[in-house]
Amino acid sequence: MIEIDGLTFQYDGAASPALKDISLSIEDGGFVGVIGHAGAGKTTLAGAISGIIPHSYKGDFYGSVKIDGMDTVDNRLTDISRLVGTVFQDTDSQIISSVVEDELLYGMENFGVPRGEIEERLSFALDEVGIPQLRNRTIASLSGGQRQKVAIASLIALRPKILVLDEPTGELDPGSSRQVFSLLRRLNSEYGMTIIVIEQKIMLLCEFAEKLVVMNRGEIAFSGDVRDVLLHIDELREIGVNCPRVALLSKLLSEKTGRQLPAAVNIDEAERMIKEMIA
Repeated sequence: MIEIDGLTFQYDGAASPALKDISLSIEDGGFVGVIGHAGAGKTTLAGAISGIIPHSYKGDFYGSVKIDGMDTVDNRLTDISRLVGTVFQDTDSQIISSVVEDELLYGMENFGVPRGEIEERLSFALDEVGIPQLRNRTIASLSGGQRQKVAIASLIALRPKILVLDEPTGELDPGSSRQVFSLLRRLNSEYGMTIIVIEQKIMLLCEFAEKLVVMNRGEIAFSGDVRDVLLHIDELREIGVNCPRVALLSKLLSEKTGRQLPAAVNIDEAERMIKEMIA
């Protein structure tokens, strides 16, 4: 379980805190989406959960972040990394090997994965991300989207309890973006992995995540089940978060009928809602 209590963090030299009095609990096996405008504090929150804040970034840190009871301030980053795997926006800063296979092997060898499991984990991770053909390719020859997939595969091979991804589909086309989210859903449902995704593609977040955290100026504006958060469409727009059009349709139908309809999160749900109303 992830427990964040009263977390405030201000980077050295910054005029104001990047996070302000954040309190949040994420249960084991949860699938949480985090969204907000640029500068809302999303990446800083991801860094705090992964432990790189405060270990790798200097600043004023108040409050606490605990991963399975392990305080991220009091424990080494290497120990936290055994529980939390993180893919950040700048994947080039994470990848250290020159060949795809070596990148996955490096992590497994450093984390002490038994030698007899390495090949199975390596093949599984590459297959799940859909890049087995890249196994022997050099990193320099890959596109930005392919490098993102390599970064994700290297973490899947380690099988962390928690996976934090910051804009994992930023350089991917719509088809590949959906493939990544489908993979995250499988990891969540079949392996019980806790998934935390920072993403601007709110349609994908709302379709795949169970809970949504909306950040605004370093604070949590809304947090809860996806459909409950989507009921606040007007407030979300005011802070720069666009909701899926199907959720807007649900709101308009609620206003026209005088009934509080649940927010639709995909086209199929919207279609069913309209058919039921016509019937």
